Amino acid sequence: MIETDRASRPGGRTARVRADVLAAVAAELTEHGYDGLSIDRVAARSGVHRTTVYRRWKSVGGLLVDLLRTDDDWMPADTGSLEGDLIALNREVYDALTEQPSVTQAVIAAAFRTPEAAQALTEFWADRYRRSAVVVTRAIERGEVPASTDAHEVVVAATAPLYHQLVLLKQPMTRAAADRYARLASAL
Repeated sequence: MIETDRASRPGGRTARVRADVLAAVAAELTEHGYDGLSIDRVAARSGVHRTTVYRRWKSVGGLLVDLLRTDDDWMPADTGSLEGDLIALNREVYDALTEQPSVTQAVIAAAFRTPEAAQALTEFWADRYRRSAVVVTRAIERGEVPASTDAHEVVVAATAPLYHQLVLLKQPMTRAAADRYARLASAL
């Protein structure tokens, strides 16, 4: 019989436990904030025994770090144009920041509470910006923008106003305004 590493198995009980626990972390975080997040509450909400949660994640900080480091296959939409791609990207960001309760806003706020979570959030954003750069790469390949166009600069120009307005200033923004920022960035 060949022995396998159960922790690295993509399916099965281990994957279900992790998914259940991380879903509970997100729900608890949005409902109660970082200060209300506890291993006991996460265990109860997820249906996973608290000793399993303690053994795997060790602390509330460990739960938050794992939530931020969730592997996924997200890629920005390919609409056929830079403007369309940036509008689609901004709509995803807008939806994530305006859903009630906003998991994204809760995670951002909580990441300021521990150095490990802050590092995990930094890595998360770096990954998202790296993946989002493809919208500019495709635009370059289509001849829409010059080859010298800085992908990071364009993506930041499109998305930053949403974070600034909705997260930092806590002011409302319409979806039409989010689309307008995408259009402005596509003209850079």
